[in-house]
Amino acid sequence: MTRDRALMLLRRFGPLVVIVILFVAAFASGVADHISLEELRARGAGLQAFAHEKPLLCAAIYLAIYIASVAVSLPGALILSLTGGFLFGPIGGGFAAVTGATGGSTIIYLVFRTAFGDMLRRRPGAFLARVEEGFRHDAFNYLLTLRLIPAFPLLIVNVAAGLMNIPARTFVLASVLGMIPSSFVYAGIGAGLGHLFARGGPVTLETLFSPRIYLPIVGMGVLAFLPPLWRHWRNRRGAAPLPKPLDEK
Repeated sequence: MTRDRALMLLRRFGPLVVIVILFVAAFASGVADHISLEELRARGAGLQAFAHEKPLLCAAIYLAIYIASVAVSLPGALILSLTGGFLFGPIGGGFAAVTGATGGSTIIYLVFRTAFGDMLRRRPGAFLARVEEGFRHDAFNYLLTLRLIPAFPLLIVNVAAGLMNIPARTFVLASVLGMIPSSFVYAGIGAGLGHLFARGGPVTLETLFSPRIYLPIVGMGVLAFLPPLWRHWRNRRGAAPLPKPLDEK
Protein backbone atom coordinates (compact mmCIF):
# COMPACT_ATOMS: atom_id res chain seq x y z
CA MET A 1 0.00 0.00 0.00
CA THR A 2 1.40 3.37 -0.99
CA ARG A 3 1.80 6.20 1.46
CA ASP A 4 -0.83 8.31 -0.30
CA ARG A 5 -3.30 5.44 -0.17
CA ALA A 6 -2.65 4.92 3.54
CA LEU A 7 -3.14 8.62 4.26
CA MET A 8 -6.35 8.63 2.28
CA LEU A 9 -7.73 5.68 4.24
CA LEU A 10 -6.64 7.30 7.49
CA ARG A 11 -8.44 10.53 6.67
CA ARG A 12 -11.50 8.63 5.55
CA PHE A 13 -11.92 6.02 8.27
CA GLY A 14 -9.72 7.35 11.07
CA PRO A 15 -12.44 9.50 12.69
CA LEU A 16 -14.87 6.57 12.59
CA VAL A 17 -12.32 4.29 14.28
CA VAL A 18 -11.80 6.90 17.00
CA ILE A 19 -15.58 7.12 17.56
CA VAL A 20 -15.86 3.34 17.89
CA ILE A 21 -12.91 3.15 20.31
CA LEU A 22 -14.36 5.91 22.49
CA PHE A 23 -17.78 4.24 22.45
CA VAL A 24 -16.34 0.92 23.65
CA ALA A 25 -14.15 2.66 26.24
CA ALA A 26 -17.08 4.65 27.63
CA PHE A 27 -19.10 1.50 28.30
CA ALA A 28 -16.16 -0.60 29.46
CA SER A 29 -15.06 2.04 31.96
CA GLY A 30 -18.57 2.68 33.27
CA VAL A 31 -18.57 6.35 32.21
CA ALA A 32 -21.86 5.87 30.34
CA ASP A 33 -23.54 4.72 33.56
CA HIS A 34 -23.06 8.15 35.10
CA ILE A 35 -25.49 9.76 32.64
CA SER A 36 -28.60 9.05 34.67
CA LEU A 37 -31.21 10.69 36.86
CA GLU A 38 -29.83 8.85 39.88
CA GLU A 39 -26.40 10.38 39.31
CA LEU A 40 -27.94 13.81 38.85
CA ARG A 41 -29.88 13.44 42.10
CA ALA A 42 -26.75 12.36 44.00
CA ARG A 43 -24.58 15.19 42.70
CA GLY A 44 -27.26 17.80 42.07
CA ALA A 45 -26.49 20.16 44.96
CA GLY A 46 -22.79 20.27 44.15
CA LEU A 47 -23.39 20.77 40.45
CA GLN A 48 -25.81 23.63 41.04
CA ALA A 49 -23.35 25.31 43.41
CA PHE A 50 -20.60 24.99 40.78
CA ALA A 51 -22.90 26.40 38.08
CA HIS A 52 -23.73 29.35 40.33
CA GLU A 53 -20.10 30.12 41.22
CA LYS A 54 -18.54 29.57 37.77
CA PRO A 55 -21.34 29.64 35.19
CA LEU A 56 -19.13 30.01 32.11
CA LEU A 57 -16.79 27.20 33.07
CA CYS A 58 -19.72 24.99 34.01
CA ALA A 59 -21.43 25.73 30.67
CA ALA A 60 -18.22 24.93 28.76
CA ILE A 61 -17.84 21.60 30.58
CA TYR A 62 -21.52 20.81 30.05
CA LEU A 63 -21.28 21.49 26.31
CA ALA A 64 -18.11 19.40 26.01
CA ILE A 65 -19.80 16.47 27.74
CA TYR A 66 -23.00 16.83 25.69
CA ILE A 67 -21.18 17.10 22.35
CA ALA A 68 -18.86 14.20 23.17
CA SER A 69 -21.75 12.00 24.35
CA VAL A 70 -23.77 12.53 21.18
CA ALA A 71 -20.69 12.23 18.96
CA VAL A 72 -19.75 8.91 20.58
CA SER A 73 -23.43 7.85 20.40
CA LEU A 74 -23.89 7.27 24.11
CA PRO A 75 -27.52 6.98 25.23
CA GLY A 76 -28.50 9.85 27.47
CA ALA A 77 -29.14 12.95 25.36
CA LEU A 78 -32.50 13.34 27.09
CA ILE A 79 -30.85 13.17 30.53
CA LEU A 80 -28.30 15.77 29.46
CA SER A 81 -31.07 18.08 28.22
CA LEU A 82 -32.80 17.75 31.58
CA THR A 83 -29.47 18.46 33.27
CA GLY A 84 -29.13 21.66 31.25
CA GLY A 85 -32.40 22.95 32.64
CA PHE A 86 -31.45 21.78 36.14
CA LEU A 87 -28.19 23.75 36.03
CA PHE A 88 -28.94 26.79 33.87
CA GLY A 89 -32.71 27.20 34.02
CA PRO A 90 -35.30 26.66 31.28
CA ILE A 91 -33.92 29.30 28.89
CA GLY A 92 -30.18 28.92 29.36
CA GLY A 93 -30.56 25.16 29.61
CA GLY A 94 -32.59 25.05 26.41
CA PHE A 95 -29.97 26.97 24.44
CA ALA A 96 -27.19 24.83 25.91
CA ALA A 97 -29.02 21.60 25.04
CA VAL A 98 -29.65 22.68 21.44
CA THR A 99 -26.00 23.66 21.03
CA GLY A 100 -24.69 20.42 22.50
CA ALA A 101 -27.06 18.16 20.55
CA THR A 102 -26.36 19.97 17.28
CA GLY A 103 -22.59 19.92 17.81
CA GLY A 104 -22.46 16.20 18.55
CA SER A 105 -24.87 15.37 15.74
CA THR A 106 -22.78 17.33 13.25
CA ILE A 107 -19.66 15.36 14.18
CA ILE A 108 -21.41 12.01 13.56
CA TYR A 109 -22.90 13.31 10.30
CA LEU A 110 -19.50 14.42 9.01
CA VAL A 111 -17.79 11.18 10.09
CA PHE A 112 -20.23 8.96 8.21
CA ARG A 113 -20.40 11.24 5.18
CA THR A 114 -16.61 11.10 4.91
CA ALA A 115 -16.30 7.36 5.55
CA PHE A 116 -19.14 5.83 3.53
CA GLY A 117 -21.07 8.41 1.53
CA ASP A 118 -19.04 8.37 -1.70
CA MET A 119 -18.40 4.62 -1.56
CA LEU A 120 -22.09 3.70 -1.31
CA ARG A 121 -23.05 6.08 -4.10
CA ARG A 122 -20.48 4.47 -6.43
CA ARG A 123 -21.87 0.95 -5.98
CA PRO A 124 -23.48 -0.77 -8.99
CA GLY A 125 -27.03 0.39 -9.45
CA ALA A 126 -26.34 3.56 -7.44
CA PHE A 127 -29.52 3.04 -5.44
CA LEU A 128 -28.38 5.43 -2.74
CA ALA A 129 -27.64 8.05 -5.38
CA ARG A 130 -31.23 7.87 -6.63
CA VAL A 131 -32.61 8.04 -3.12
CA GLU A 132 -30.28 10.92 -2.32
CA GLU A 133 -31.42 12.85 -5.39
CA GLY A 134 -35.03 12.61 -4.32
CA PHE A 135 -34.24 13.39 -0.69
CA ARG A 136 -32.08 16.40 -1.45
CA HIS A 137 -34.93 18.14 -3.27
CA ASP A 138 -36.55 18.80 0.10
CA ALA A 139 -33.85 17.76 2.56
CA PHE A 140 -34.49 20.68 4.89
CA ASN A 141 -38.14 19.85 5.53
CA TYR A 142 -37.49 16.12 5.88
CA LEU A 143 -34.68 16.71 8.39
CA LEU A 144 -36.75 19.28 10.23
CA THR A 145 -39.56 16.75 10.56
CA LEU A 146 -37.24 14.03 11.86
CA ARG A 147 -35.74 16.42 14.39
CA LEU A 148 -39.13 17.61 15.63
CA ILE A 149 -40.37 14.10 16.39
CA PRO A 150 -38.49 12.72 19.43
CA ALA A 151 -39.28 9.13 18.41
CA PHE A 152 -36.48 9.25 15.81
CA PRO A 153 -33.12 8.61 17.56
CA LEU A 154 -30.36 11.16 17.04
CA LEU A 155 -27.90 8.52 15.84
CA ILE A 156 -30.11 7.15 13.07
CA VAL A 157 -30.94 10.60 11.71
CA ASN A 158 -27.30 11.72 11.87
CA VAL A 159 -25.98 8.62 10.10
CA ALA A 160 -28.69 8.72 7.42
CA ALA A 161 -28.00 12.38 6.68
CA GLY A 162 -24.30 11.65 6.36
CA LEU A 163 -24.85 8.77 3.96
CA MET A 164 -27.21 10.91 1.89
CA ASN A 165 -24.54 13.63 1.73
CA ILE A 166 -26.99 16.33 2.78
CA PRO A 167 -25.33 19.78 2.57
CA ALA A 168 -23.75 20.73 5.89
CA ARG A 169 -25.57 24.07 6.05
CA THR A 170 -28.92 22.35 5.55
CA PHE A 171 -28.11 19.73 8.16
CA VAL A 172 -27.07 22.23 10.83
CA LEU A 173 -29.95 24.65 10.23
CA ALA A 174 -32.62 21.94 10.19
CA SER A 175 -31.08 20.33 13.27
CA VAL A 176 -31.05 23.57 15.26
CA LEU A 177 -34.61 24.55 14.36
CA GLY A 178 -35.94 21.02 14.75
CA MET A 179 -34.41 20.42 18.16
CA ILE A 180 -35.36 23.77 19.69
CA PRO A 181 -38.91 22.78 20.77
CA SER A 182 -38.03 19.50 22.50
CA SER A 183 -34.80 20.90 24.00
CA PHE A 184 -36.63 23.77 25.66
CA VAL A 185 -39.40 21.47 26.85
CA TYR A 186 -36.84 19.11 28.40
CA ALA A 187 -34.92 22.02 29.92
CA GLY A 188 -38.12 23.37 31.41
CA ILE A 189 -38.82 20.00 33.02
CA GLY A 190 -35.21 19.77 34.20
CA ALA A 191 -35.49 23.17 35.87
CA GLY A 192 -38.07 21.66 38.24
CA LEU A 193 -36.09 18.56 39.12
CA GLY A 194 -34.69 20.18 42.24
CA HIS A 195 -38.14 20.26 43.83
CA LEU A 196 -38.77 16.62 42.91
CA PHE A 197 -35.42 15.55 44.32
CA ALA A 198 -36.08 17.44 47.54
CA ARG A 199 -39.42 15.68 48.02
CA GLY A 200 -37.74 12.28 47.92
CA GLY A 201 -39.15 9.17 46.34
CA PRO A 202 -38.33 7.69 42.94
CA VAL A 203 -37.94 10.00 39.96
CA THR A 204 -37.97 8.28 36.56
CA LEU A 205 -38.43 9.39 32.99
CA GLU A 206 -41.87 7.81 33.02
CA THR A 207 -42.93 10.04 35.93
CA LEU A 208 -41.56 13.17 34.24
CA PHE A 209 -43.19 12.79 30.84
CA SER A 210 -46.81 12.35 29.89
CA PRO A 211 -48.87 12.53 26.67
CA ARG A 212 -49.48 16.20 27.40
CA ILE A 213 -45.76 16.78 26.82
CA TYR A 214 -45.03 14.39 23.97
CA LEU A 215 -48.15 14.88 21.86
CA PRO A 216 -47.57 18.60 21.08
CA ILE A 217 -43.98 17.83 20.02
CA VAL A 218 -45.14 14.98 17.76
CA GLY A 219 -47.84 17.27 16.40
CA MET A 220 -45.22 19.82 15.36
CA GLY A 221 -43.35 17.07 13.52
CA VAL A 222 -46.50 16.05 11.68
CA LEU A 223 -47.20 19.66 10.70
CA ALA A 224 -43.63 20.05 9.42
CA PHE A 225 -44.11 16.96 7.24
CA LEU A 226 -47.19 18.36 5.48
CA PRO A 227 -45.38 20.85 3.15
CA PRO A 228 -43.04 18.27 1.53
CA LEU A 229 -45.93 15.79 1.32
CA TRP A 230 -48.05 18.39 -0.45
CA ARG A 231 -45.26 19.25 -2.88
CA HIS A 232 -44.69 15.55 -3.62
CA TRP A 233 -48.40 15.05 -4.36
CA ARG A 234 -48.53 18.20 -6.50
CA ASN A 235 -45.46 17.18 -8.52
CA ARG A 236 -46.90 13.72 -9.14
CA ARG A 237 -50.10 15.28 -10.45
CA GLY A 238 -48.13 17.67 -12.63
CA ALA A 239 -46.10 14.80 -14.09
CA ALA A 240 -49.15 12.66 -14.87
CA PRO A 241 -49.88 12.24 -18.61
CA LEU A 242 -52.74 14.25 -20.03
CA PRO A 243 -55.86 12.29 -21.04
CA LYS A 244 -56.30 11.66 -24.74
CA PRO A 245 -59.04 13.52 -26.59
CA LEU A 246 -62.22 11.52 -27.10
CA ASP A 247 -62.08 11.78 -30.89
CA GLU A 248 -58.48 10.55 -31.10
CA LYS A 249 -58.16 7.13 -32.73
